[in-house]
Amino acid sequence: MSDPVRLAVTGAGGRMGHEVIEAARERGDCEVAVAVNRSPVDPVAGVAVADAAEFPALLADAEPAVDALVDFTGPGSSVEYVAAATEAGVACVVGTTGFDGEQEAAIDAAAESVPVLRASNFSRGIAALRRVVSEAAAALPGYDVEVTETHHSGKVDAPSGTALTLLDDIEDARADLRERVHGREGDAPRTESEIGVHARRAGDIAGEHEVLMAGDENVLELTHRAGSRRVFAAGALDAAAWLAGRDAGAYDFTEVLE
Repeated sequence: MSDPVRLAVTGAGGRMGHEVIEAARERGDCEVAVAVNRSPVDPVAGVAVADAAEFPALLADAEPAVDALVDFTGPGSSVEYVAAATEAGVACVVGTTGFDGEQEAAIDAAAESVPVLRASNFSRGIAALRRVVSEAAAALPGYDVEVTETHHSGKVDAPSGTALTLLDDIEDARADLRERVHGREGDAPRTESEIGVHARRAGDIAGEHEVLMAGDENVLELTHRAGSRRVFAAGALDAAAWLAGRDAGAYDFTEVLE
């Protein structure tokens, strides 16, 4: 059996960072070598959590070396963590969403030096949903399309990164749909080129995504619900184990699944 992939986990005190560390403890192919957080937190699943300011030094001094970064933080901090990982020659798995154009360019530039895999969702179910949505959209020309996503009350970006990915998939399959309308109020009749987009925030919902396609006397609803954040952590760890040691470049989560 090969040695486990050594991970650096950022945002260890957050929802996803905590889940990634917990999930890694249950696997034989991964181990957490470095964990950091921007504010002090107690050890997570037996792993000590250092101050985020120490991250570059921790990567540089790690022995044996860290193989892969797993990041689910925020756009600004994610860019900083990826930059430090790139400097240390560490592969990057990024599940953070909400990047602006400049931040996306910074993540893309890192792929010139190290392997980078960025995904809006690491659920295998969502990967399957994307394939089905693309096929259904192409098979149902002229149907009205609505995308609705629901997440916990603390989620910052809206629509979710996964919803935006689904919208991209739909537009790739349906050239006639190019206008994204976010919610409706007052006098707002539907246009032929419109995709309705709705974001809901409530409670501690891990993630729900629904694509509605409706035509004359035909309605198709495709829905994915994540029971917990553990499914995203598991997928990210699958990606890290797969990505470590590969050549520099931008990779896609579908490559991991294949």
